[in-house]
Amino acid sequence: MSLIIKVDPVNFKPEDLFPAAEVIRKGGTVAFPTETVYGLGADAFNGNACLKIFEIKKRQPDNPLIVHISSFEQLYAVASEVNNEDKLKKVWPGPLTVVVKKKPGVPKEVTAGLDTVAVRMPAHPVALKLIEISGTPIAAPSANISGKPSPTSGKTVIEELNGFADVIIDAGETFFGVESTIVDITRNPPVLLRPGPFTVEELRSVFTSIKVPPEVSGLYDFEKPLAPGMKYKHYAPEKDLYLLLDNSSLPEIVKKIDKRVAVLVTEENYEKIKNLASKNVTFIILGTESNLYTVAKNLFESLRTIDKLDVEFAIIQSFKEEGIGLAIMNRIRKASGRKFITNYPF
Repeated sequence: MSLIIKVDPVNFKPEDLFPAAEVIRKGGTVAFPTETVYGLGADAFNGNACLKIFEIKKRQPDNPLIVHISSFEQLYAVASEVNNEDKLKKVWPGPLTVVVKKKPGVPKEVTAGLDTVAVRMPAHPVALKLIEISGTPIAAPSANISGKPSPTSGKTVIEELNGFADVIIDAGETFFGVESTIVDITRNPPVLLRPGPFTVEELRSVFTSIKVPPEVSGLYDFEKPLAPGMKYKHYAPEKDLYLLLDNSSLPEIVKKIDKRVAVLVTEENYEKIKNLASKNVTFIILGTESNLYTVAKNLFESLRTIDKLDVEFAIIQSFKEEGIGLAIMNRIRKASGRKFITNYPF
């Protein structure tokens, strides 16, 4: 069994984290909260420790890890050169990961053999204090078995990784619910690699110009992953998930459903269709159209709920690809394996 440390996400004592920091220093693994999702971490300078992450997650070795830091001194411990440092000081700590040129001391297990490394400074008090007390940057992908929805609560991490990670720090629910935005700042202009809570609109206000390749929509995979989330099926429930391309067809679809189906919609759409559906339909409320950050926060837990229900498959509505909506659609397309529908039956 893992050592489970339960803490308040804000009002905790540093000594609460001492056992976890000791495990990091000794080459073990620790699941810990960030403001986006929970991560499964190890000493970023210990290649053997980082290999344990891949073994626990059943993760492909060509999928790089993100190095989490608590100071700019640690940034320069892993990066050989950094562009836009003045801009990073404005946005860190925060849900933004940058790809930079790495120093030779960063092991290949962290970077998948690339000459770059993905780095971020998380905006979660527990994560920052754990990194500080450990005295080393912590390499960490999401704390789940690869392919499954990322965990957004300590409870979910315990259900999935208890007995595998050496320590699990349970600090309740995360703040954003989808993984960090990733930008490659080794290129000019910087290139968006994964959409996240830090939106394209916000990125443009920081970097002035940023390239947004078509792959970030989730409709295509990057051929060579420079950071997590760029390749392979992600975030998927075990049961089939279908993305509805036209939300206006929701009323007609729920009327026709004759199988046990989960339908994932916003509160607004639920109010429009709740009286049209048969008893075969189970609704999962994602959040509100008026605040898509609620959808982002609830998305992964909602995807996990599908597998707990007595349903044959699930249908999820689509969202406008503006602001956080781009990140939501990226995750849904990957979670569905790009299975799209326009009507029912299909």
